[in-house]
Amino acid sequence: MRYSETHKSETHDRLLKSAGRMLRAKGPDGFAVAELMKEAGLTHGGFYAHFKSKDALMAEALAAVFARAKDRYRRAVEGLPPRHALATYIDVYVSPSHRDNAGNGCPITALSSDMPRQSKKLRAVFDAGVKSLVDSLAGRIAAAGIEGDSETLSASVLSAMAGAVAVSRAVSDKNLSDEMLEAARASIKARLGVSDVQSSGGTWQ
Repeated sequence: MRYSETHKSETHDRLLKSAGRMLRAKGPDGFAVAELMKEAGLTHGGFYAHFKSKDALMAEALAAVFARAKDRYRRAVEGLPPRHALATYIDVYVSPSHRDNAGNGCPITALSSDMPRQSKKLRAVFDAGVKSLVDSLAGRIAAAGIEGDSETLSASVLSAMAGAVAVSRAVSDKNLSDEMLEAARASIKARLGVSDVQSSGGTWQ
């Protein structure tokens, strides 16, 4: 049976979304094409109608994940005043809901420790994605009137946020994990001078 281009495109997008979740949940080394295709209700052979290789799929899926992450952050703070938006951004990112959703979370928290062992192609996509998020956060920091070099500050803050979430996932004691996230949120907001701002909260979805 021959399918329309629309059907092929829809299937391609569905595979990318599933691949993005699997990539973040299991890492590149645990990523299995056969499992992905079975989950999608497709044959293993059908994989090559959409992607040249496993590495090509992971690279495209990772790029899509970063694009969705950037859009997620934008929607979380849309319409808020700059300092309010910055405080909300931190609260949503450094949160229990983000910690508990590795398969749907920020790719930096899920994949940073895996990247040194991956292909140049996948690492290049990761690098570009991180740079995009750093630039986006730098723009929010500048808009909020925070003193200092916004690009440098953004790189440092994003590293602190991602590190806090990653470590909180590794800790088996939930109370300790919650305390770590709370302390990290407070420290990062104090560093940016937005501790006094009432954020609009929100959860990682």
